[in-house]
Amino acid sequence: MTSYSPNMLKTYQNCPQKYCLKYEQKLIMPQKASLFEKGKNIHALANYYLKGDNIDKFLTVLNQEEVLLWETLKNNIYFQKQYVESEYNLSCKIGDFWIGGRIDAIVKDEEKYYILDYKTGAIPKEPENDYQTMIYMLCLSKKLNRIDGINFVYIDLKNNQNHLIELSDEKLREYEKSIIKICNSIKNVQIQEDLKFSKKCDFCEYKRVCF
Repeated sequence: MTSYSPNMLKTYQNCPQKYCLKYEQKLIMPQKASLFEKGKNIHALANYYLKGDNIDKFLTVLNQEEVLLWETLKNNIYFQKQYVESEYNLSCKIGDFWIGGRIDAIVKDEEKYYILDYKTGAIPKEPENDYQTMIYMLCLSKKLNRIDGINFVYIDLKNNQNHLIELSDEKLREYEKSIIKICNSIKNVQIQEDLKFSKKCDFCEYKRVCF
């Protein structure tokens, strides 16, 4: 059975055609590795650091921008909380659908848990309603069997800002409803024959096979 990740749901929301090509037909299109290199380096370094590994050798290969981003993350108030997990797979069942993904880290203090997501670029435009927020908060809530004290923090490393989202009974119901709705829609998705080109297609790696 398919387990829906945040990227899968975001892809479908933005373009059902791309979802079909990428996840149904499993067509892989090449992308520039440099687009993701900075984020990969920071995430890998954070994972080793949180697990208590020696990171001295890793620091020597960072460029100046990455060093600044790392220092910003290391000094972040949420990143300094008690470590629970990092680069950790979370999943759960909502309605008839399995959802899940790989989180950057989970930390906690005396009463609360925090899902951390480090961004070297921009955070989502509507972070409270982003599928990443929804899926990870629902999964952690199910795992811990609680609603209170579940939080999601987007750490904006570029601007040195945090965006904190707290789970509530109301949010949990809204999130479950949204997830079930889009997963039901995906069940009926099909390749379209009469596509219309839009500006967002200019930045899509699949445009060569759509038009």
